[in-house]
Amino acid sequence: MSAKREASTPPAIRGFRPVRLLGMGGFADVFLYEQEMPRRLVAVKVLLASALGDEIRERFRAEADLMATLSHHPSIVTVFGAAMASDGRPYLVMEYCSRPSLGERYRSERMSVAEVLRIGVRLASAVETAHRAGILHRDIKPANVLVTDFGWPALTDFGIAATTATAAVGMSIPWSPPELLADDPHGDARSDVYSLAATVYSLLAGRSPFELPGGPNTAADLVSRIERASLPLTGRVDVPSSLEAVLARAMDRDPARRHHSALALARALQQVEAELSLALTPLDLSDEAGDAATPDRPAPGEPTPGTDQATRLRPITAVAPDGPPRGAVPPPADPVAAAAVSAIAVPTAVADARTAAGPDGVPLAWRDQAAVLAERQAPVAQARRGRRVAAGVATVVVLLGAGAAAVLATRPPDTSEPEPTGSQPPPITRAVPAPTDLAGAVVGGEAVFTWANPDPLEGDRYTWARLDPAGVAGQAELVQTATLSVPASGEDVCVEVALVRADGRSSAPVRGCAD
Repeated sequence: MSAKREASTPPAIRGFRPVRLLGMGGFADVFLYEQEMPRRLVAVKVLLASALGDEIRERFRAEADLMATLSHHPSIVTVFGAAMASDGRPYLVMEYCSRPSLGERYRSERMSVAEVLRIGVRLASAVETAHRAGILHRDIKPANVLVTDFGWPALTDFGIAATTATAAVGMSIPWSPPELLADDPHGDARSDVYSLAATVYSLLAGRSPFELPGGPNTAADLVSRIERASLPLTGRVDVPSSLEAVLARAMDRDPARRHHSALALARALQQVEAELSLALTPLDLSDEAGDAATPDRPAPGEPTPGTDQATRLRPITAVAPDGPPRGAVPPPADPVAAAAVSAIAVPTAVADARTAAGPDGVPLAWRDQAAVLAERQAPVAQARRGRRVAAGVATVVVLLGAGAAAVLATRPPDTSEPEPTGSQPPPITRAVPAPTDLAGAVVGGEAVFTWANPDPLEGDRYTWARLDPAGVAGQAELVQTATLSVPASGEDVCVEVALVRADGRSSAPVRGCAD
């Protein structure tokens, strides 16, 4: 928001009565109007007379169409209509969110971890919905998240700040990923994932992620830290290390190491809710079957010199909604292949194994390691099966000895045809899926790992083991939640994790490292 100019005059709109100014932006002002029929308060965004070029008009019209397409989502501001005022200024009639925006709240109050997680999951659902429609927001920040009368976050400003010659959109530096601050900017859905995580961070910390209390915090200072510095901790003792790790991963400088979609980030936040014994915030998605798509190469734009010291301007970008995520591995054809390699770094011995793959794309070394694991567990499993069989045989012998005569004396003659004695096919049992999105980050002297359960069932648990530098797993341990902390002693910490069902069936392990 800018306060360097006078507010514009609200236009006369038939059927609407202006009430007061709500806010001022670089290219438009927002006014509160009362609609006559149906009678309600609405927010009306009016383009400035100084920004009435043909390209800006077209961008404004595109924004109206876009927000109308997405406004069915409960965490995206609803659009009621758009038209041209009698003085020639375009306007957009939107839902009026009466509560303070997150941009106002995070600076003035301490928000609980539970509320921030709830907001994060809901906003991630909204961003995922936009991505599935082929749209990148490109300016996610607390000020662009309004709050409805019912307390729901509502994302707004989908590419609405357009400039003249380059048809660019305003991009706020404190919440922007490094790839959009480069001289040759390029981004995709993971850029929005970064900005969404930066927004969640701000709600917890009460400041933008790379803002130093007491300064200096000029645009140049922020850009330098975003591009080079590690993400600092939020500074709150009530924020669990698993949440710090989720944010650190989502805001990694390398997009390939982030959550590949807003949906993946939402699931990671849900895992933290489960860890804290909070009610899981539902995902508001029309179809949860697939993750968001990421483009192979979205069209980059040339940077445009801006007049606002805290803002750079970039072109509006759309994503391909039907393409596969970059770097995604196709679902394997056999259960062993479920041990997919994580996108994060692994020891040299493990990393080299990635170069040798079978015809289905699954590294051969992973098959070998799974076989070794099976051989290692076979004696124990065989011993357990032997004890169970022996006990069962003994029980049958006792029962037959005690009651066989009575059973034979009362049993009627059997005139039915004998059952076939051939072997019957075993019942089909669905393979246990391997954990997904395994990621680790070093936080305060500990390596914190998080992952997602792709098909959660009651009674699910996880086994994990630390890997030595040669990639050999140590003693396996059991955990109840999808997170664990391991002491970090300077070198990379690598683990393998498997999902265990209540009936004892286990998935193939997945591996990942924190460095």
